[in-house]
Amino acid sequence: MNRTLISAADLHRHRAAYVVVLGLTLGLFCLVFLFPLFWMASSALKSPQEFAQHPPTLVPHTVHPDTYVTAWSTMQIGRYFLNTVGYALGGWLVQLTVAVAAAYALSKLRPAFGKVILGAMLASLMLPAAALLVPAYLTVTNVPLVHVNLLNTPWALWLPAAANAFNIYVLKRFFDQIPDDLLDAAAIDGAGRLRVLWSVVLPLSRPVLGVVSIFAIIGIWKDFLWPLLVLQDPGSQTLSVALSRLAGTSQVPPTQFLAGMVIASVPMIVVFLIFQRSIVGGLSAGSLKG
Repeated sequence: MNRTLISAADLHRHRAAYVVVLGLTLGLFCLVFLFPLFWMASSALKSPQEFAQHPPTLVPHTVHPDTYVTAWSTMQIGRYFLNTVGYALGGWLVQLTVAVAAAYALSKLRPAFGKVILGAMLASLMLPAAALLVPAYLTVTNVPLVHVNLLNTPWALWLPAAANAFNIYVLKRFFDQIPDDLLDAAAIDGAGRLRVLWSVVLPLSRPVLGVVSIFAIIGIWKDFLWPLLVLQDPGSQTLSVALSRLAGTSQVPPTQFLAGMVIASVPMIVVFLIFQRSIVGGLSAGSLKG
């Protein structure tokens, strides 16, 4: 029997109150999270005069869907959209490669001082992101040992994002649940460490790999401050940075800027709606039935 805060008998007696409270809570959360999206999308459909009037209108009196088309062409959103897609896909591949290799080594290869290394990785999660900006920026401007400047290159986004302790920890916890007997059987058949990883571990880890992939893509897509620092060339900027730069010019009306923000938000909203069950399922997955 599953234990809950409210017993089944109490829930049956107070079912009406439960439904009312649940409905009000869900309605409040939907209002808090969805209203900003509605306001952004509806404001982009207004004329500049209606957008500037006070008090503001909740629903546009006149709808101007051509604002989205104009914003796409005049703000060159397509160019920055492709930039962001390239950065997101490359960052996903680099993050997945580094995280899988580190998690597999810590979980199954058990190197010396592995627990100390894992503890140091997890300790980095306690640091605020702002505290790491200056060291990370100095690193990408002059990479140690090789002395290469990575500014205005995709590697300035990909390499810092690859050092993600959360992804490594999630993958390691999942790899820990894979029975060593499966790996030993593959080794007896002549499979090496890399073959075991590719043919045994990764196929069993598809749920958690999907979660890490989604987090990696969304993380790069929505990031603003770090791309603003390392992508100073307008031609190489991400969509979020380009929109912020264009918003400071008088040539872009506020309605077109909001239309650009809506366009930038749609892909990640669609990704979340499609894969929300995979995110929850992948994070909760951690056991195998023999």
